[in-house]
Amino acid sequence: MTEARTAEADPSWEGLRGPELFEACLEAARAGNRKALNRLVAELTPLVWNVARGQGLDTHSAEDVVQTVWLALVSHLDRLREPKALAGWLVVTARHESQRVRGRKPPPVPLTDELAETVASTEPAPEAEVLRSERDQRLWHAFRKLPQRCQELLRLTVLAGRAEYRLVAEALQMPRGSIGPNRGRCLKTMRELLDIEGGSA
Repeated sequence: MTEARTAEADPSWEGLRGPELFEACLEAARAGNRKALNRLVAELTPLVWNVARGQGLDTHSAEDVVQTVWLALVSHLDRLREPKALAGWLVVTARHESQRVRGRKPPPVPLTDELAETVASTEPAPEAEVLRSERDQRLWHAFRKLPQRCQELLRLTVLAGRAEYRLVAEALQMPRGSIGPNRGRCLKTMRELLDIEGGSA
């Protein structure tokens, strides 16, 4: 009984970080340790959330994706061949699920003149909205011209909220020290594309 209490108070993943932490927690979760699974959820949910939001989903849809991804992991606990690649698996799974959810979203309800007159507007003035929309279109147009690697990096570190570099490095299988320089180069390329098109962020 004393040994069990000691193991509970000092789990095998205590003091670990990054891939080593994920591997230890995954192995413990496979053995039925609920606390290990909870630790994985706490550590990696921000990463999954950022991927879902980076795919253009709204808050509610992103929450659904996060839940689905973790359910998928639970059902694949014994089949994930490389525990240290867990973060990468979550990113790929979140991306695929986000694309599936985005593809099944119902089309927007047409806004008729009659309906528009009965709905109180909470949006900015039309002129400001047009300028914001044009700016956003230029930004996303330039973003889509970036290499896929740059798009992934910016989604995880800029566009979807700055995630911890260690998780980004693990997800993209890049050295942690290269995340900042690569992000800077990607942003520089995006600014150059905007300049060519006559727009600015």
